[in-house]
Amino acid sequence: MGLPQRDSEHHTYGDYVNWPEDVRYELIDGVAYLMAPAPTLEHQDIAGEIFRQLANTLLEKPCRVYIAPVDVRLPKADEADELIDTVVQPDVLVVCDRGKLDRRGVRGGPDLVVEVLSPSTASHDHVKKRHVYERAGVREYWLVHPGDRMVTIYRLGPEGYGKPAVQELSGQTPVGVLPEVSIRWDDLIARLPAPED
Repeated sequence: MGLPQRDSEHHTYGDYVNWPEDVRYELIDGVAYLMAPAPTLEHQDIAGEIFRQLANTLLEKPCRVYIAPVDVRLPKADEADELIDTVVQPDVLVVCDRGKLDRRGVRGGPDLVVEVLSPSTASHDHVKKRHVYERAGVREYWLVHPGDRMVTIYRLGPEGYGKPAVQELSGQTPVGVLPEVSIRWDDLIARLPAPED
């Protein structure tokens, strides 16, 4: 099931910044998709824990970690901000090039993007967002599946994203683009409610 579209018009960041703040959208190739309602507590626990572990590990390092909502503008070339037609809000992201940070958020592909899936966003994150992250040069893209207790990891190679690695949420998962950084799952999983059948 895909996310609902705002309308059939082609939109840019110039339109996006003028929309009311009480409804959140993401733009993908000019199409405005209505973002899902507030995430579940399980989603928030997972995203928050990943953010906390990354933030603690990267505290004295040049890379910066952020948690949604943060606008990530993904230009296709060198177009002005107002003409960019892809703007997303990943759950967790890491940016190591401080030149990509400005008062509006991030311009350009982060080094790491983590999306925590929900039933309403899973296909959108797996297909549409994976394509734009790959095109934008996001070096590593994680899709965390709370119900299945799995993580799917895409790493950018010379030919784009290859076959993903799939791992259970147990033990620890190294972050390929951040040497010596791993996400530890066991304590987090122990405090989450059992997955629904």
